[in-house]
Amino acid sequence: MATKEELRAGAEFGFIDDGVEAQERYQPMLLTNQGGDTVLDHLYDELQTTQGFTFAVAFVTEGGLIDIKSTLNDLANRGIRGRLITSNYLDFNQPKVFKELLKLPNVDVRIINENGFHTKAYSFNHGDYTSVIIGSANLTQTALKKNFEWNLRVTSTDQGDITKQIRERLDDLWDQSVPLTEKWIADYSEHYQERKPEFRIDRSFVDNSAEITPNKMQEPALEALADLRQRGARKGLVVSATGTGKTYLAAFDVKQFNPDRMLFVVHREQILKKSIESFKKILGGSDSDYGLLSGTQKNYDAKYLFATVNMVSRPDIMEKLGSDRFDYILIDEAHRVGHNQDSDRETMYQRFMNYFKPEFMLGMTATPERTDGVNVYEYFDYNVAYEISLLDALDSELLAPFHYIGVTDFEKDGEIIDDTTELRRLVSDERVNYLLEKTNYYGYSGPKLHGLIFVSRIDEGETLVKALATRGFAARFISGKNSVEERERAVADLEDGTLSYIVTVDVFNEGVDIPKVNQIVMMRPTVSSIIFLQQLHDSNGI
Repeated sequence: MATKEELRAGAEFGFIDDGVEAQERYQPMLLTNQGGDTVLDHLYDELQTTQGFTFAVAFVTEGGLIDIKSTLNDLANRGIRGRLITSNYLDFNQPKVFKELLKLPNVDVRIINENGFHTKAYSFNHGDYTSVIIGSANLTQTALKKNFEWNLRVTSTDQGDITKQIRERLDDLWDQSVPLTEKWIADYSEHYQERKPEFRIDRSFVDNSAEITPNKMQEPALEALADLRQRGARKGLVVSATGTGKTYLAAFDVKQFNPDRMLFVVHREQILKKSIESFKKILGGSDSDYGLLSGTQKNYDAKYLFATVNMVSRPDIMEKLGSDRFDYILIDEAHRVGHNQDSDRETMYQRFMNYFKPEFMLGMTATPERTDGVNVYEYFDYNVAYEISLLDALDSELLAPFHYIGVTDFEKDGEIIDDTTELRRLVSDERVNYLLEKTNYYGYSGPKLHGLIFVSRIDEGETLVKALATRGFAARFISGKNSVEERERAVADLEDGTLSYIVTVDVFNEGVDIPKVNQIVMMRPTVSSIIFLQQLHDSNGI
């Protein structure tokens, strides 16, 4: 509990003598998003102990709102309410963000229609004292976490004059404002579209022929690979988070190695076709330089051969190609090298790796750790040339930022529902409703839902799709039983909005390119950090 003496010490420390001993929570403080300390960190701290709050901010974005939604949900569960005053100033706030604000069950929202409203104030009632953050930060993600903002946090008792001034002014703003309603949003949306200027890009100035060059994380990786080979290594492994451009990195390394013939191996034909497109951009050459060896095409003589592992590991195919055919072999998704349901048999990867004798063999993976105990590093002579982690990639802004929301497991009759639960409970009406309640609350980026749901079992996925359909969500289930064409059709339907969700089990865990996906739901419970990181890596790579 704060005392007047503690608040007095804090004020004296901030305004008179910084040699005075005072608790940090009562000290005036400048918040600037510098040195790893963000405005958002202080909002979190204040919300943890508040008994009520009022925000008055000109601008709100979905990113800023999602950053505090989980905390607001915790407050709602504790019965704590707040107020938010915002505006239509400059038409900055998008209609969708007002719809998101209406989802907050414990926040009363009002709109002030006052030209020039540019307020940024956050007031927290802690019972025996009040904290206020006032300055330049709107409720936007960049303002709360990244921009160079200046905000002053001060504390005061209810008897303090500064608190009285702020409280009275916030009450005045509240009284001048109108409640946010569906009708208000509908009217705003109509006029918002009319007022928004249309921006057009003059495509005549876009140079589509510009040369692709290595990014700041690919450059040291290429140097490390060259150094590894210079030291006599014939094998190497690169650990590269999905989405960091590992296919381009591979192509750049092939370019610097300059082989007479190269073999690119992966487990799915769908990945091969996209890889050929990427390699062409880096290596150039004629179309005849590139060939596909798969279930649908049999090209053996191309300079750059892209093959599925099940084809290139066949004894007759290996014999036709010859063990010395390739100078450079590249294995994508290299963590699969030990993948075999029968541990006593040689895997397809092991078979062709033991047969071919290239000058250099490169393995690339986002997740080298495996749940079956197979040591992936051993297959590449423990030569880890370079590692680009997910966190490094995010810090270097090579990946799109994302929000990960951990939701409490659904319980029924005291039982936590997981993948061992019988099907009728796994996809019960209550659990599906719980799923949709949470996905609706936390939302998705953009105007239309394009979602991907990971489940643990085929029967769960098939039943969930039916349950979603009865609730108005077009969904399709995809598993390993579906053909490449069926998977591609489902992705196309998700992209164009025909589907709201693809529900899947063990298909999109490793490398998938669906740019429009804006919500990912992991319904597969796991205590394995390896499985979790595989899905998180590849979700972020979407």
